[in-house]
Amino acid sequence: MYSRLCDILSVDQIKLNEEMKHHTSFHIGGPADALVMPRSITDICKTITFCRKNNLAFIFLGQGSNVLVRDKGIRGIVIKIGNGLNRLSVAGQEIYAEAGITLSDLAIEAAEHNLSGLEFAEGIPGSLGGAVVMNAGAYNGEMKDIVQEVLAIDTAGNFKTFTREQMKFEYRSSIFQEGSYIVLAARLHLVMGNKEEILKTMQEFARRRSEKQPLEHPSAGSTFRRPDGFYVGPIIEGLGLKGFSIGGAEVSSKHAGFIINKGNATAEDVINLIAYIQKKAREKHGVELMPEIKILGEE
Repeated sequence: MYSRLCDILSVDQIKLNEEMKHHTSFHIGGPADALVMPRSITDICKTITFCRKNNLAFIFLGQGSNVLVRDKGIRGIVIKIGNGLNRLSVAGQEIYAEAGITLSDLAIEAAEHNLSGLEFAEGIPGSLGGAVVMNAGAYNGEMKDIVQEVLAIDTAGNFKTFTREQMKFEYRSSIFQEGSYIVLAARLHLVMGNKEEILKTMQEFARRRSEKQPLEHPSAGSTFRRPDGFYVGPIIEGLGLKGFSIGGAEVSSKHAGFIINKGNATAEDVINLIAYIQKKAREKHGVELMPEIKILGEE
């Protein structure tokens, strides 16, 4: 059944039994039955139609930077919106970009056109699509500040354009987390600035990230959402869990808000470590730490 994908896509766009550890920033994850790498929105429509016609389960993946794939992998088809869907155009103070472009590349492109407002995105791993879904942010900037319009598709292959108000942006949240629609492209509105000053700000943010975050180890970024009235890193550090590990998964000794893969971590290691941290935070502070990482795959 999966080999019939070759009837609608090029052979080099399809990988069968592909280990998902090669497609996540955690470097963890078992095999997907099939991984599809579309090069256009048309390819995505073809794949959705194929899956629906053949009653095949399918999910979408961006750059895999905020994802943990379970050790048994993913049944069905993974449609990876990355690399292939990375086109953009600039018109005045607006950038129209496809969902697969990385945030870092997008920020650099904005700077090249003297456009300010994306400096906070420098160094944030992942794609534009994932950033919109999560309302990614840092250094007092968030995607909701610049996203004006989004083109999305639902699981039936229907397109819809969302206005800023319809996206229901909140802290690390948007309407797209409900799973009914997948982000394909976004229109961003920025402000005119000076290229040198923009790049200088981006370099400063990169320096801060390097100093404070464990960028030298595979991770999925911040593990937990910030609860009201607390900061996650200090909570976990106060529990004495900095450097604590289960299997190959470890609470970073550089920033306790990150769980890192020391090199041989399994998804089970990470899930067990998350549960242990949650238990300790609940017992000592009565705080329920909610994962920011999306867990995918067969249990």
